[in-house]
Amino acid sequence: MRASRSLAAALLVAVVAGSAAPAAAATTTRDRTLQAAVDDLHGRGVTGVQGLARTGGTVVTARAGVRDLRTGQPVPVDGYFRMGSNTKTFVAVVALQLVGEGKLSLDDTVERWLPGVVTGNGNDGRTITVRNLLQHTSGIADYTGDLVGLSSYENYLAHRLDHHDAADLVALAMRHEPGFAAGTHWSYSNTNYILAGMIIEKVTGRPWATEVSARILRPLGLRETSMPGDVPFLPGPHARGYQQWEPGGELTDVTVFNPTVAGASGGMVTTPSDLARFWQALQRGRLLQPQQMAQMHDTVLAETVQDEVPGARYGLGIMFLPNRCGGAWAHLGDVPGTSTANAVSADGSRVAIVALSTQLADEQPARAVQQRTTRLLDDIICGAR
Repeated sequence: MRASRSLAAALLVAVVAGSAAPAAAATTTRDRTLQAAVDDLHGRGVTGVQGLARTGGTVVTARAGVRDLRTGQPVPVDGYFRMGSNTKTFVAVVALQLVGEGKLSLDDTVERWLPGVVTGNGNDGRTITVRNLLQHTSGIADYTGDLVGLSSYENYLAHRLDHHDAADLVALAMRHEPGFAAGTHWSYSNTNYILAGMIIEKVTGRPWATEVSARILRPLGLRETSMPGDVPFLPGPHARGYQQWEPGGELTDVTVFNPTVAGASGGMVTTPSDLARFWQALQRGRLLQPQQMAQMHDTVLAETVQDEVPGARYGLGIMFLPNRCGGAWAHLGDVPGTSTANAVSADGSRVAIVALSTQLADEQPARAVQQRTTRLLDDIICGAR
């Protein structure tokens, strides 16, 4: 749900690129390197790590660490996890499908579909378009900064089962003035996708999650991907998620919470194999017509993450990340206790997924994980330097 973390950003930069190595040699190298990467991540403080790499018809998986600190059981193979803001890419696909069907325009204002919802404190839905929402150029504040349940472990325990209506989450953001006039800058805001989900429901008459299921999950056979509604538990098997709330603090179990707090901005659940299939199908043109694919990939500079990911650009629910092999399309995901990084080559032939079941607040270990992961995952896909 958060805009970025240095670890997730580094993972995304490193994950996908081309390789000129022969197929047989590449298979062996990817296997060893992916396992080395997840082992190293676990050794640097991440309780559980899942990795998946697919190049052509070859799939390699790796895991390290434990699913539960109490039992010491190993991380499951292809286990479930909360995908966080990868949800945004699914929502953007549905919105662009509606554009392709003539039911929605990227130039439609928020006010047209949600009259009176974006208003007050300088917010004006008449000046903000659907494109601004999907591209994070709306200027609308991020509601997550006002969520009490994200401020401490005690508040997490008190609020983890709370139901959140989308309109109430938007109302939190309306307490704040916009950061800038729509279309003039870029800044990541989860509120944008809460609004996008509300617009999808207005256009179709069905909840955004129903549209995602009908338009993406069922056609692609993604049986392990879902929006769980108010269900606070993950399907099994899964690793438990652990959060370090402050530097030097202990790891706390934050696996259970009501995902309506994230909704269309980050509430979906998946597995590494399902998420890899989604990203490959998207880049191979199975979900969008060429015109809508071009609209999704029409990017602007992701201004507020340049210190972490120099040259990063954001399209409609998707990010372009330059790397030493030319670049990759991606989206990170981040909810309490879980981070996921993924990226896919432009032609969809190469994809990698990394799911981490710990969020660290200690700066030095997090930086060490970032640096080591960048090098290791670069080697997985680009080939050893």
